[in-house]
Amino acid sequence: MQPTLANLVAELEHRLTGTHAVDRLPPEFADTIPGGDTYVLALFDGLGVAQLEHRSAEEMRRSLAGVIDAPFPSTTTVSMATVATGSNPGTHGTIGHQMWVPDLGRVVNVLKWRAPTGEAVDVDTTDWLPAPNLWERLRTRGVDPITVQPGQFASSPLTRALYRGARFEPVYTEDERIEATIQLAAVPGRLVFAYFAEVDFAAHVYGQQSPMYADALEGANRAWAELARRLPDTAVLVGTSDHGHVDFPESSKILIRDARYSGLTFFGDPRALYVSGERTAIDELARETGAELVEPPRIRSMLGDGIDHPQLAVRLPDALLLPPPDRLLLPRGMDRRLIGYHGGDTVAERSIPLLVQG
Repeated sequence: MQPTLANLVAELEHRLTGTHAVDRLPPEFADTIPGGDTYVLALFDGLGVAQLEHRSAEEMRRSLAGVIDAPFPSTTTVSMATVATGSNPGTHGTIGHQMWVPDLGRVVNVLKWRAPTGEAVDVDTTDWLPAPNLWERLRTRGVDPITVQPGQFASSPLTRALYRGARFEPVYTEDERIEATIQLAAVPGRLVFAYFAEVDFAAHVYGQQSPMYADALEGANRAWAELARRLPDTAVLVGTSDHGHVDFPESSKILIRDARYSGLTFFGDPRALYVSGERTAIDELARETGAELVEPPRIRSMLGDGIDHPQLAVRLPDALLLPPPDRLLLPRGMDRRLIGYHGGDTVAERSIPLLVQG
């Protein structure tokens, strides 16, 4: 069984504190990571392992030490909550890009904390993730957790949800991000989590065949090479991602607009669509779209091992629809304008790299 992003986080937590929330990496993966006083975890949003074959990813490709799995669903909110807690989605409770939030009685885009129609949702997200999270556990044991992030994210609801207990270091350019990460990693006893968003944005908007995507990947490759070259010897650099990306032409997009399905509640992602409502309509939609219908017990198993989040049962849908690998399911409120998508259970979407300095 392939190790996961949660196992990677557990490995780093154990090295820094002697404790971990889930199983660590198996030895054949753990042995590729040298020991150090400080660890830098660089996460390149939207960089699946298959994308390292691109000509612009040469330095990262050379540093590939193994392949691990992103959690399911393979989307940013789920993976970032996995990093922030060191646990699987079934335990941390963030199970999609859009989620049914029982306390609000509505579907919420938990990346932006807005309704699918766009209006802001008035909610305090500070306690969204279970306590203690990874950063709080590290701090309790004398480790300094720091996240290096775009400055415009500083006061966002998602930042408040993910980084409770961590020092937030704002940066505004790629050079600032590299310099801040290097300086912060010079102090022993730290976990520095550096986030790089550019590849994901370019893949979503322009697709992997575009020059904009090549430029974004080249920038990520340069950042990795700079960090690998300039970090102090006492710091260990580890890189990974939150999910991969797949390009979809317009002909792959199945728009769900039929009045027969107007009474259903949709959330999740176009590649992993959660549905609640009248079962006959759900079954009919699955047959019509060729989607695989997944029942709640199997959904729970797909969300990883661990103790259930207290609200998991009421956040789960009545069913999950997994479209064929070359299709998207797009109800109203999900963006049909993009080229790149992810969220599903295919290798291209879930296989992410384990990069190690040197």
